[in-house]
Amino acid sequence: MSNSDTFISHLIELRMRLLRAIIGLVVVFIVLFPFANHLYTLLAQPLLSKLPEGGHMIATAVTTPFFVPMKVAMLAAFVISLPHTLYQAWSFIAPGLYAHERRFMAPLVFASTLLFFLGMAFAYYAVFPVIFGFLAGSAPAGVSVMTDIGSYLDFVSTLFMAFGFAFEVPVAVVLLVHFGMVNIKTLKEIRGYVIVGAFVVGAIFTPPDIISQFMLAVPLWLLYEAGIFTARFISPRVEERIQP
Repeated sequence: MSNSDTFISHLIELRMRLLRAIIGLVVVFIVLFPFANHLYTLLAQPLLSKLPEGGHMIATAVTTPFFVPMKVAMLAAFVISLPHTLYQAWSFIAPGLYAHERRFMAPLVFASTLLFFLGMAFAYYAVFPVIFGFLAGSAPAGVSVMTDIGSYLDFVSTLFMAFGFAFEVPVAVVLLVHFGMVNIKTLKEIRGYVIVGAFVVGAIFTPPDIISQFMLAVPLWLLYEAGIFTARFISPRVEERIQP
């Protein structure tokens, strides 16, 4: 087979995988669309439970009550179909990898997906109640807390992404060590800078209360340590893994 034929076959394979990923996303979205309002109510529950009696959320645009729940359904469909999407991506690149590369990358893809979901779950169940409790309780006397549903979606989406990607730190550390871009000794030496950076990230992506900042910064640091620990056993390039 000539190089041009090989290139065309790869393009056809890529198109097929992309089409399957899109079809999976659309199918899940169609299933979830009738429940879009319920999904938004579930998403808004951490805030609604912290509002004072009589507090509620509002829609400030004519089309917001329709499009915002639809966006939530689309985001939920993306998250639910993510394993299927990653499987399509893996099926496309796996044939071009060596056997030892497939043995290394397959568990890493699974771990990164699981960690991203765990980060979102941590944000929803642990962080949101603290943040919204602080925000609702900090309103001046006589001020009614009535958050726009679109603004709320933007806010929680940012936090979901922040915590989802924060939980990917162990995967990033393992990859850096495995491909020889950095060694474990260096990672340990820069630990102090990482801790400071974690608190800076926490200050940027969370409200200005110390508890919320700690709830992002401390997991970032612990996940960094988990990445260092895991790299000692996973990466064949880490010489320190044989040290006591």
